[in-house]
Amino acid sequence: MTIWRAACCAALICLHAVWAASPANAQDITLQSRDGSIEITGTLLGFDGEFYRVDTEFGELTVDGSGVNCDGVGCPSLTDYVAEMRISGSSTLGRVMMPALVEAFARRNGLTATRTTQDDTHFIYTLRNADTGRDVGRFHFRVTNTDEGFADLLAGEADMVMALRAVRKTEATRAREAGLGDLTLSNRSTVLALDALVPVVSPGNPVDQITLSDLLSILTGRETNWAAFGGPDAPITVHLRDAGSGLAQGMEDKLLAPVDAQIGPAVRHTSNDALATAVARDPFGLGVASFAEVGDAKPLPLAGRCGFALTAARRSIKTEDYPLTTQAFLYIPARRLPALARDFLRYTRSEAAQIVIRRAGFVDQSPERVPTEIQGNRLANAITVAEGADGLGELQRLVTRMMPMQRLTTSFRFEPGSSRLDAQSRSNVLQLAQALEAGDYDGQTLLFVGFSDGQGPASANLNIARKRAEAVRIAVELAAETADFDRTKLASDAFGEAMPMACDDTVWGREANRRVEVWVR
Repeated sequence: MTIWRAACCAALICLHAVWAASPANAQDITLQSRDGSIEITGTLLGFDGEFYRVDTEFGELTVDGSGVNCDGVGCPSLTDYVAEMRISGSSTLGRVMMPALVEAFARRNGLTATRTTQDDTHFIYTLRNADTGRDVGRFHFRVTNTDEGFADLLAGEADMVMALRAVRKTEATRAREAGLGDLTLSNRSTVLALDALVPVVSPGNPVDQITLSDLLSILTGRETNWAAFGGPDAPITVHLRDAGSGLAQGMEDKLLAPVDAQIGPAVRHTSNDALATAVARDPFGLGVASFAEVGDAKPLPLAGRCGFALTAARRSIKTEDYPLTTQAFLYIPARRLPALARDFLRYTRSEAAQIVIRRAGFVDQSPERVPTEIQGNRLANAITVAEGADGLGELQRLVTRMMPMQRLTTSFRFEPGSSRLDAQSRSNVLQLAQALEAGDYDGQTLLFVGFSDGQGPASANLNIARKRAEAVRIAVELAAETADFDRTKLASDAFGEAMPMACDDTVWGREANRRVEVWVR
C-alpha cells in the first residue's frame, strides 16, 4: 500500500479533479488495480474524466483511472462523464467576453452551447456534442467582482478566477496555505485580454487633458475645484467603481500604491456602464473608466509637464506605452483541470479567440506591425531630448537602424523596482515564442531594442537597456524550444534614453520609458 501511495504521489503530484464531491454526495469508493493486487479505499473527492481524487488514510491521492477499477455507489460513470467547470469573478469579463469565448470555443469544436440563466449573478453554459446529443461539459459562472472570485477559489467553490487585477499578496499566501499552489507564478494565470484605466469627463467639460499628478490630486481629494485645471469654478465630483471591483483595485495598485496615497470622497458605482453613464451626465464629474466601457463620456489624454501626451488607444495599450494599461486575467490553481477546460484555455490564446476578444470591446494580444513613418510623435520626443553631439549621434544611429524595420506591438516592461518582467510581458514571452515555433517569422530578423528612463548618466542607462534587451531575447529563445533559428534571426540592441514615451518627472513616466521593444524586418 505504501508503494502504491508513493507511486501515485510521485507521478501525479496531487493533481486536480474538477467534478467535486460536496459533503452531501461524497461517498466511499474502492479503487482496485487491474490485476487485483492493490486497492485503495477512501472518500471520493472528485473525478475529471481521467483521474480520481480520493481522501484516504494516507492523505489525498490522485489516481489515474485508466489503471484501476472503481467499486462503490459513489463511482462516477466513465462513459457519460460531463466535465464541470466553475468560473467566478469579474462581471466586466463575465457578462460579455467570457460567454462569447465559450460560445466560439463550442462552435469551433462542433459543439452546441446552451445558456441557462439562474439569477442575476449565476448562469450555466451546457456544451453538447451535436452528433451524439450527449452533454460533454458545463461551465458554471458566478459574475460579481474580482474579490469575490478569489474568495470563491479559496473556499473551494471555483476552479478559475476572472480578475481585472493581479492576485494580492494576502490572497496568494492563503492560496498556498490551502494547497492551491503559488498563484504568483506565470503558469498559474493567463492574460486573457488587455484593458486600460482611462480618466473621463462629461463631453461638455472644457478640460481636454490631464497629468497623472493632477489626476492623483483629484482622486485623493487634495484638489476639489475644476478651476485649478483650467476648467469652470465648480466642485469636482469623483466617480469610481465599487471598492471590491478589479477596476477600482487596479487603479489603486497603479496610481495610489506607488505613492502610498488613499482615495478621497467619491461616488461609487456597481458597474462600468453605470460609472461611464454617470460621468457623461455630470458636467462637473470625473471618473476612471475601463477603456472597454467609456460609453458617452469624454476620455482625457494623459499629459506630462514636459509636453509629452499619451492617449488610450488599441496600439498604445498593446505596447503598454499608455502608462495605465491593465490586464484581464484568468487564475488557475495547481489542480488538474478536465481535458475540455484545458482545451478551452488553449483556445483563449488562439488567433480566433483574439478576434472574439476584440469584438467584445477589449484589446486583444495579436501582434501588429507599426511602420516607422506613422511613429512621428515618438521621433519628435527623441529629437526633443537629444542633447549635444553624443545625443544627436545616438539619434542618427537609431533612425538609421530602425527606418527599414517595423515595430511589433509586442513589448516588454518590468515590475516596479524589479528586473522581473511584468505580467503582460511574461505573457508576451510565451506568445512570441509560440509564433517563432509556428514559423511566423521565418526568413525575418527580430531585433530586441532596449530603452531606459533619463535618470542618471546616459552611458549607464544605455548599458542597463542593453542588458535588458539581451535578457528578453534569451528568455524568448529559451521559451521557443522547437523553433528553427536557422530560419529566424534574433538580435538585440539598445538606445538608452533616446526615445522616451513619457516625462521622467513621475514614477509612472519612468516606468513607461524603461522597456524592450521588438522590431522586425
